[in-house]
Amino acid sequence: MSSDVPALLSHRVPDLGALELLLAVARHGSLGRAARDVGITQPAASSRIRSMERLLGVALLDRSPRGSRLTDAGALVTDWARRIVEAAEAFDAGAQALRDRRDSRLRVAASMTIAEYLLPGWLIALRAGRPDTAVTLLAGNSAAVAQRLLSGEADLGFVEGLSIPEGLDGTVIAHDRLVVVVAPAHAWAYRRTPLTPQELAATPLILRERGSGTRQVLDAALAVHGGLAQPLLELSSTTAVKGAAESGAGPCVLSELALGEELSSRRLVKIPVAGVRLRRQLRAVWPSGHRPTGPARDLLGLTGRDA
Repeated sequence: MSSDVPALLSHRVPDLGALELLLAVARHGSLGRAARDVGITQPAASSRIRSMERLLGVALLDRSPRGSRLTDAGALVTDWARRIVEAAEAFDAGAQALRDRRDSRLRVAASMTIAEYLLPGWLIALRAGRPDTAVTLLAGNSAAVAQRLLSGEADLGFVEGLSIPEGLDGTVIAHDRLVVVVAPAHAWAYRRTPLTPQELAATPLILRERGSGTRQVLDAALAVHGGLAQPLLELSSTTAVKGAAESGAGPCVLSELALGEELSSRRLVKIPVAGVRLRRQLRAVWPSGHRPTGPARDLLGLTGRDA
């Protein structure tokens, strides 16, 4: 039964490799020299030419001991092939220009803890492999990171929340734990028993702002224990929260990644908490359906994960 649906173009047009071989035969007048020119064996070249002749339904070469000569049809097909190959080369050059433009910059959005304590090492390693890529780092809370990705302001993001924000895909790159810390003179520093979740929930704390990954995890962990009390202070940076706690203003809850120096110097003291899970996952994220490419893919690889 006949059909009015045309065959796909790819089923009727020789591939670029075959067309490049035909052009090489036209240049050299020899199938053997043409085969060497394109980097294949002479039997493979003969097979490719025969396949092209079957596909087109015409003879392209007259073969003789003195060499291979284009038939009249072969000369015409060669002229068409030259135009196709030139167009393909222009297409490839254009695609390379697009890749070069993409690879010339990388815009990263990251939540504060990752931006301050993990990304610097990854970005130094990325620069070693891609010295010509200009990197912009936009630090903010996890909600702001998601918004920048969705609005096209960033190519790759890193967040600390409980889950992947809506509209994004992602992968876990690390795990982290939130810890309660106080100044050494605070009454909790002298406790002999861990805090209970109820005590922590009922105490006014120095906290990161709503929308931060730290706040999301703490809110969720203490929701079943009465929820967080009215915050003592709400601050928009980890450094500010640490400074307030060090001054003796009150307890705070922060990522363990951010507290190494303060804990080792005992400017802050870690307070154990029993009966509540304060671990969290750190994620790389990107707009749904758009896997990282170029420098963004390379940076993701440096975290030990892949898209």
